[in-house]
Amino acid sequence: MFKKLFGAKKSAPAAPYKTDELNTVHAMLFCDDPSQGGSPLFGDQPDVRVVQAIVQDANEESRVRLLAAHWLRTNGHEVPAAELLGIVVEVPLEGSLDTLAAYADGRVRYINHTGRIAVYDGAPEDVAQQAKLLVAAAIPAAAKATAQKRGGASTPGLVRFSFLSTEGLRVREGGFGDIARDQLAAPVLEGAQKLLDLIVKQANE
Repeated sequence: MFKKLFGAKKSAPAAPYKTDELNTVHAMLFCDDPSQGGSPLFGDQPDVRVVQAIVQDANEESRVRLLAAHWLRTNGHEVPAAELLGIVVEVPLEGSLDTLAAYADGRVRYINHTGRIAVYDGAPEDVAQQAKLLVAAAIPAAAKATAQKRGGASTPGLVRFSFLSTEGLRVREGGFGDIARDQLAAPVLEGAQKLLDLIVKQANE
């Protein structure tokens, strides 16, 4: 399906989607704003040790762990050992964006370029398992990706991998052929394709 996306007419608007609601959902995929959605997630005066414990808690939701790690980094506190907890795959398409986010705990978010949203919180099992496999496959590529702050819309014609780690954001962006030939990035693209296929299958059942 990603191959079809790259064969279509593409453009990258200043904001990925046409509504503030969709743009907010998109921004929240990156887990770098603990105050999104209302009051600060960890309270007005968080206990640093508690926030550090959240980052290290494998039973906690991956997105919450990422938010906790971001809070620690932003406030100058030590972050536990680096761990990849998610990946966001973006493909500009028809003046909008196809965005697939997978997290280490099996949760998945998908925003179709038409504005449709799919949310999977650990179920069904095949989707959750593929999400976990995708994050695992992304670990080698993430280690070689460029550390940077989250930027604007993806470049037309390019696929962007945003690797979400407790140590911060790393990005790998390139053309479909370039990504497919990259020994580290190709398994990520393949895993994302498998996950997207499962999502489409679920939508059609």
